[in-house]
Amino acid sequence: MNKIILFNPRSANSKHRIPNSILQVGASIHNRYEYVFVDGNLENDPWKKIESYLKTNEFKYFASTVMPGMQLKEAIPFTKKVKELFPSIVTIWGGYFASNQYKSSIDSGFVDYIINGPGDKALPELIEAIEGEKDLTLIENLIYKKNNEIIKTKKSDLFDQDSLPPLPYDYLNNFYPIENYLGKTFLGKKTAAYHSSIGCPFTCSFCAVVPIYEARWKGKSAENIFNDLMYLKNKFEIDAVEFHDNNFFVSEKRVVEFSNLIKDKNINWWGEGRIDTLDKYKDESLELMRSAGCKMIFFGAETGNDEILKQMDKGGTQTGAQIKSFAARLKKFDIIPEYSFVLGLPAENDEKVAHQIEEDINFIKDIKTINPDTEIIIYLYSPVPTEGSELYEKVSAAGFNFPQKLEDWLSPSWEYFDLRKNPLTPWLKPFMVDKIKNFETVLNAYYPTVSDFKLTGLQKQVMKTLSSIRYKTNFYHLPYELKVLQKFWLHYRQPEIEGFYSE
Repeated sequence: MNKIILFNPRSANSKHRIPNSILQVGASIHNRYEYVFVDGNLENDPWKKIESYLKTNEFKYFASTVMPGMQLKEAIPFTKKVKELFPSIVTIWGGYFASNQYKSSIDSGFVDYIINGPGDKALPELIEAIEGEKDLTLIENLIYKKNNEIIKTKKSDLFDQDSLPPLPYDYLNNFYPIENYLGKTFLGKKTAAYHSSIGCPFTCSFCAVVPIYEARWKGKSAENIFNDLMYLKNKFEIDAVEFHDNNFFVSEKRVVEFSNLIKDKNINWWGEGRIDTLDKYKDESLELMRSAGCKMIFFGAETGNDEILKQMDKGGTQTGAQIKSFAARLKKFDIIPEYSFVLGLPAENDEKVAHQIEEDINFIKDIKTINPDTEIIIYLYSPVPTEGSELYEKVSAAGFNFPQKLEDWLSPSWEYFDLRKNPLTPWLKPFMVDKIKNFETVLNAYYPTVSDFKLTGLQKQVMKTLSSIRYKTNFYHLPYELKVLQKFWLHYRQPEIEGFYSE
């Protein structure tokens, strides 16, 4: 038998989203091969489920999506176990961890193949090749080992997203009720997760998808997005959507068409975009988006320092001045800008690194003065292997190296490194990290996130009052009183780690 297990390792402790990655590759083999879904987020013991399938001797393939961070804690040991206990099973990894860290993955000895990018065609073609119906070397987006040599086949063009087969929601519903993925968030009572595009046309040197998509982007048509969402609304009564595209707003025309289609359907939505792209949108487009349910947009603001923005190779025209003016512009349309900042980039010496951090903290406070509704997400800079970029060369010269063995990624320090919360970078000193984290604590107390709808007005007022002197006098040192209240009274949830609070 040649059945396939599509595995989604656990990615969060709560707020489990529709597993779009395995749903997408499921569509590519639907009605062609027999397959099952295993979602580690909704299984008490995912290994038990995987093992029960493998013991039937009906399965030949174990395919896992692998993102950095929490998913590695199941992807690595489970794939290793599959190979040890069922050596004839073919193991396949996809996802951007596998693509970016392909050497350590394929050298582990228990990952047979890596889908290096979209798997819509690569996965079914790989299975055809193994079943003897296709030449392995002709498959694009594939990494494997032959005669102890790592083979990387050429990248495919991005596929027309409208030409891909429909997502098998009903089939997934047989394994895990879709209802279990539709949590209550600040957007709505039943919030779905959806991908409307792949890739991004920009080459930010810190972004993990750049090596995979190489500045390319393809999106579904507005009509197809609308049809999928109407299916979810009519069948599962969704009233909100999180677009998890790398860049939902690349095309103003597509966003306007989608907004016109969805505007009377009572669906709120959130997505990710770029400041310099949306700042070119017409006022009437932004007004239409808000009336069509767009409540918040995530932007990579990164820093207010124009020189560092150039180092990041963000492309486009974003500047510190534009970040500020755009926060003011969105306020007029009642769309909340969710700005992420990346602090702790390398510099010539400790003083320069510390100065950059101080500048960015002051810049963030300026943004809050301009538009207090702006949500602020703070990350610590984590290098990604975009070899050849100026920033990559700089961090390599500073002595930074990735783990050489796959299992090394399981250490807690590397898990949090990938969540951009634990610096393993040699130039970022402990006192700098303390300053950033202490500022973040004070900021989150003075301006609690709107996405955590369980916070009461009383709780917000108490936190604001307690933190006001610290915030206004720039005194962030050892804010233990705020940390204790955030942990035990507010049960504060950091959106940058686990997404919006959800019930």
